[in-house]
Amino acid sequence: MLNKKIFYGWWVVFSASGISMMFAALHIQAFGAYAVFLRDDYGWSLALLSGAFALTRVESGLLGPIQGWMVDKYGPKMLLRVGMILFAFGFFLFSRLDSLFEFYASYFIISIGASLAGPLTLNATIVNWFIKKRSRALGIMQFGFSLGGLVIPLVVFSMDSIGWRNNALLSSGIILLIGLPLSTMIHHQPEDKGYIADGALEDAKDTGFRNKNIQDSKVHFTARQAMKTKAFWMITIGHSSALLIVSTVIAHLILHLTEGSGMSVQKAALVVSLMTIMQAVGQLFGASLGDLYNKKIIIMLCMAMHCIALLLLAVFDSTIAIVCFALLHGFAWGTRGPLMMAIRADFFGTKHYGTIMGFSSLGITIAITSGPLFAGYLADTTGSYNMGFIILAVLAALGSLAFLFANKPILKETIN
Repeated sequence: MLNKKIFYGWWVVFSASGISMMFAALHIQAFGAYAVFLRDDYGWSLALLSGAFALTRVESGLLGPIQGWMVDKYGPKMLLRVGMILFAFGFFLFSRLDSLFEFYASYFIISIGASLAGPLTLNATIVNWFIKKRSRALGIMQFGFSLGGLVIPLVVFSMDSIGWRNNALLSSGIILLIGLPLSTMIHHQPEDKGYIADGALEDAKDTGFRNKNIQDSKVHFTARQAMKTKAFWMITIGHSSALLIVSTVIAHLILHLTEGSGMSVQKAALVVSLMTIMQAVGQLFGASLGDLYNKKIIIMLCMAMHCIALLLLAVFDSTIAIVCFALLHGFAWGTRGPLMMAIRADFFGTKHYGTIMGFSSLGITIAITSGPLFAGYLADTTGSYNMGFIILAVLAALGSLAFLFANKPILKETIN
């Protein structure tokens, strides 16, 4: 009875959210903690450690167009299963590394698996299941990422208790026991399970909104057509700015708080948890505003919040400033993340969404790669992250302006 009452699209969202939680807790959010332990054990510089994070983003960007095309063409199941196996195998190798080369190699395999089973595949699937509630669905899916951040203190405790190597080995087992079963719940389109988008588009009480959504859902840009529009490039520039900020903060926040502000790893992990609590608030409540109001305006406001948060982190060395940073940065991140995904589907349709997102990731990769490297280089040469964070604040402001010029394009000939 329960399955008959709940639209299956929500089971897809909940499963994707669980995968996102695992992705964040074991990989993305845990990188900073691993970096601290690796720096202590091997004495590697900040630039070398962040270089692994940056190089994996290059892999993700280059893989993007092919991965996106495969999701559009064949659906997510094969990519999810192969990704999970590589994700687990990478952590197994990571637990046995004993050189810089082995660190880079194992982390590269981890990242390939995380990419195949990660955001691009999951987002490209969920946009097919929802139109009216698309922003809310993407927000709930990305909420899993926040939950992953909330368990970072437990991950750090595990590293302290059983060692970072055993923690990596444990992560490998969790991926196989939990990640693989969750991937079987995810189907490409609602038609695969006998549904239509949103599961209730035939409700007569919402005829006007329904008809508009059905009409809009029939408009599908190809990747070539999308890349000829100004909107594609403005969204790519704005999204690049946002992810440059996020990737740099993920890679360096714990290092900045421990080495720059004198915090312990455990207290720094609590700051990350506070940031992710606000990220969760943004994902569950802020993102839903995108189903009611102009997504572009909300995104611009969030980019302004990123700018203010980074200035607080760079200029003021106090607990209050760090807390304010976590609140602003987390909420902005959680709110604008789902909206940046949803606005592409609104503008370009869903039939070729994965391919369009994949090509967009090529440009985004440059930003994600350069951010952690540049911040790490500045920290090594100046002894501080402050200048790097100030530069990021300026880029956040520029990203907000990019979205100002992103207007919905008109497709002269509908692609069926």
